[in-house]
Amino acid sequence: MSVATTDGVLALVRPDLRDFAGYSSARSEGGDGRIWLNANESAWDNDASPDSGLRRYPEPQPAALRQALADMYGVAAAQLLVGRGSDEGIDLLIRALCRPGDDAVLVTSPTFGMYAVCARLHGTRVVDVPLTDTDDGFECDFDAVAATAEKEDARIVFLCSPGNPSGTLLPRDAIRRLARRLHGRALVVVDEAYIEYAQAPSVANLIEAHDNIAVLRTLSKAHALAAARIGAVLAHEALIGVLRRCQAPYPVPAPSAQTALAAISRTARNSTVGHVQAGVDERKSLYAALRGLAGVRRVYPSRANFLLVRTADTERVYRRLLAAGVVVRDMRGHAALGDALRISIGTPEQNACVLAVLREVLGELPDARSVAPVQGDNA
Repeated sequence: MSVATTDGVLALVRPDLRDFAGYSSARSEGGDGRIWLNANESAWDNDASPDSGLRRYPEPQPAALRQALADMYGVAAAQLLVGRGSDEGIDLLIRALCRPGDDAVLVTSPTFGMYAVCARLHGTRVVDVPLTDTDDGFECDFDAVAATAEKEDARIVFLCSPGNPSGTLLPRDAIRRLARRLHGRALVVVDEAYIEYAQAPSVANLIEAHDNIAVLRTLSKAHALAAARIGAVLAHEALIGVLRRCQAPYPVPAPSAQTALAAISRTARNSTVGHVQAGVDERKSLYAALRGLAGVRRVYPSRANFLLVRTADTERVYRRLLAAGVVVRDMRGHAALGDALRISIGTPEQNACVLAVLREVLGELPDARSVAPVQGDNA
């Protein structure tokens, strides 16, 4: 039986925003007119884009794209908000639920930095329950997360699954139990930006029974549309309504919406599945190859499209990769990752280039052979 209630999810929204009407755009009030003179748009096209329709404002929530995304993610259209990547969803959730200077959000470091950035820009406290670094990779202490969220009155708990940069896929049952424990107290937000590479089911179907679960999805990764900036929040219909009222009037450019709709067509999705599988295969190959390199201290098992790697003399490794034209993510600014780099999975040729540079630079280190590798169990 569903435990979701409108009162429950709306109780998590800032009191001053529960009846907030937001901005009513001209496009949202336009109806089916023939001559559109309500939005102060130009009556003439720009010469650079004749007959493109770009002089008109786009749909605030493109209906065809919203329905297609909802079908793909297995939710009702009313449970989905289209936005500018996952980043806008993070910002909207914090703005809608957290009172500046009063409420808190909880994160589990190391994790995606935008949770804390958006919170701090909003004047919201950030509480951290770090992941535990184990022999099997990073793990989340859900009991500690729940207890800390209760103690600190966290309004939102951000979980990244698979984690960035940990690569860890979080247990579905643990997420469900956490949401049940925090029902009426906090929203559990599961960021599934990399879920396609985990080849695992989404937790979006938990929303029906748990109105305090929200899921972030994006077309930036597996669907190869990073520049289009299309993402979605999946949540209880009442919460989606609040987020829509907090969102900018025209968040999705029409060309991006059109491209996204084409990119998630059946034919395009079949191609995406093949690309994801190729990425998974390359991840496994690169993982195995990195484990065999002297001077590589640790390669973490990953369910995403990247690997987190600890090396000897990480500064030298990073600089040599840059000198070879290979840009990887320097993770040394994160607590407890002082010797780590995050390497996105590339094509076979790109991955071979990474390995060639690493073999060369690590082979030059006099103490590389003395570095005892600490390995995870799988990729």
